[in-house]
Amino acid sequence: MNNQKAGIITIGDEILYGHILDTNAQWISAELTGLGLRVAFKHTVGDNRADIMEAFERGESHADLVIVTGGLGPTSDDLTKPLLAEYFGCDLVMNQEALKNVTAFFESRGRELTATNKAQAMLPACCEMLLNPLGTAPGMWFDTGDKIFVSLPGVPFEMKHIMENEVFPRLKNKFHLPVIYHKIIKTAGIGESWLADKIRDWESTLPGHIKLAYLPGMAEVKLRLTAVGADRAKLEKEVVDQIGDLRGLVGKYIYGYDDMDLAGAVGLLLKDKNLTISTAESCTGGFLAHRITSIPGSSNYYKGSILAYDNAVKIAQLGVSREVLDRQGAVSEETVIQMAEGVRHRMGTDIGVSTSGIAGPDGGTDEKPVGTIWIAFCDGKNTVAKKLMLGRKDRLINIKSTAQAALNLIRLQLSEYF
Repeated sequence: MNNQKAGIITIGDEILYGHILDTNAQWISAELTGLGLRVAFKHTVGDNRADIMEAFERGESHADLVIVTGGLGPTSDDLTKPLLAEYFGCDLVMNQEALKNVTAFFESRGRELTATNKAQAMLPACCEMLLNPLGTAPGMWFDTGDKIFVSLPGVPFEMKHIMENEVFPRLKNKFHLPVIYHKIIKTAGIGESWLADKIRDWESTLPGHIKLAYLPGMAEVKLRLTAVGADRAKLEKEVVDQIGDLRGLVGKYIYGYDDMDLAGAVGLLLKDKNLTISTAESCTGGFLAHRITSIPGSSNYYKGSILAYDNAVKIAQLGVSREVLDRQGAVSEETVIQMAEGVRHRMGTDIGVSTSGIAGPDGGTDEKPVGTIWIAFCDGKNTVAKKLMLGRKDRLINIKSTAQAALNLIRLQLSEYF
């Protein structure tokens, strides 16, 4: 079988109500894609008989593989198991292997096996049990010949264990799967539309089996290359070659790949150059320091921060001139330069970086509206300040965007592009 499609059905009122986040579907999608299965749809339904049965019908008609999570508990609102039995036309029967597992589960914890718990071992006669050593609800595998249904508990660590140890090996035996190889290229300092304009000609020459997707995020744009074929090594080489051409066009904006974070990319540059850094923050309130120190090993290059929210602290701790503050204000080029220089000297680091601005949602003026931010970089030889006009009223977004811009300023100053 080629070009198999998969669908994911998540069952539970708690997800529809927004009480919990459906991380299961995201994880399953990534894992199935890695196996070479294309996820055609994701569908969430509540604990309602008609909606669940309709979801099963849709799954069977639109996919070769349907993964169902949730609704396998022992209470009356857990409908998945009896409805799967009804859908596939078989009775619920006591599965001895499942009973043995659930009995051992409770005995190992010194707890009594109640009738309700014992009912967890009742499974549709037409399914194959999938062992769940981490919980009481076993998984179920239904094979109609040309369609596969898999039902799994909604508890994430139980679901993942069953998928990895029971489901994946069966899928590899069942389907003839192509290789799907993804590579994420991460960029900062350029918007999606400007990036698209710069790489339009390159994109138009991509071979048919390599597709490009734009994934805009918080002050960055990710590019995802997806290559499909039979030979993984060949696909990886083709993607590497394409990225080489891409770097010739927009290398200034590329900071990393796959799971690399911008703070991690900056950390690698600092370690490679054996440099230390400190931060002086006003509008970001320590968030820039948080980003930097979230990277393991950051103590090798990050020395500390001064959170100079009030002007008196800027003057006393960073040596910012009262005259500059009176004349230009805290949100100004002169102020952030003096903040960066001040923290660098105060902390004894090679580099000082600063932020000052109006995060909002209030506090803006006609001259300096909400979202007006200044950031600065100083290394004793070069001092660079940059004005950001974020134009947003959302305080948290402005804070996060400022920290991202400050990290990118550091990256650019330490890279080959400056």
